[in-house]
Amino acid sequence: MGNSLRKGWPPLAVIAVFLALWQGAVALWDIPAYRLPGPVEVVREALRDDVRARLWSHTLATGARTLIGLALGALAGVLLSVLLHLVPGARRALSPILILSQNIPVIVLGPLLVIWLGFGELPKIVLILLVCFFPVTLSMVTGLRQGDPKLHNYLAMIGAGRWTLFMKLELPNSVPFLFSGLRIAAAYSVTSAIVAEWLGAKDGLGYYIKLAANGFETARVFAGTAIVVLFSLLLFVGVVLAERPFARWQPKREGGGT
Repeated sequence: MGNSLRKGWPPLAVIAVFLALWQGAVALWDIPAYRLPGPVEVVREALRDDVRARLWSHTLATGARTLIGLALGALAGVLLSVLLHLVPGARRALSPILILSQNIPVIVLGPLLVIWLGFGELPKIVLILLVCFFPVTLSMVTGLRQGDPKLHNYLAMIGAGRWTLFMKLELPNSVPFLFSGLRIAAAYSVTSAIVAEWLGAKDGLGYYIKLAANGFETARVFAGTAIVVLFSLLLFVGVVLAERPFARWQPKREGGGT
């Protein structure tokens, strides 16, 4: 507990100083709230009964979309990485397509998905999935290919088949890499959900922020954005905590790497 506090206080101190300077600058130069509200004004606005209720409702909508899209993206990434690893020639054939798919801007892909899939939940979930699966796939494929060569040779010498090598060596070795990809995907998932809601939705934080911006309700824009940041951090921390039980039995790599 004490060690966690020692590690956690420097970033918290930086955030506190930043917020204090922000509030001080707004007060010193008498900046209008519709241009740049101070943190106090943002919190005050967010705690208003009508605003708080709407923020909570939109946060639940965004959270549901994000979690579903992230879960499906992670599952797709795992399955695709196994396919690329086990099927001869699949990685060489599909890798260029996967890389090209990530070069399509989300702001372009979103409207296309709406045209193809309609205005319901499906295009939003698919957009999050498409953004999340790539880091999971890339990380896990790397992990599957980095098994201990000495152990690999030993298992092959005692008659282990391809499936046994995969289940006993390659798949367990890929777990830390999988969680590395999940951490990246968790951060991307929230941003993708906001973009999807911004492009076309009836609820969600992206929709709320867009309405607030159009009405010059800058404090509400900051309040919604703060919730997005906090939700992203919670997802990231959740992935880190989920990794801990698996990390305990992972052998330490030479040179102190993780």
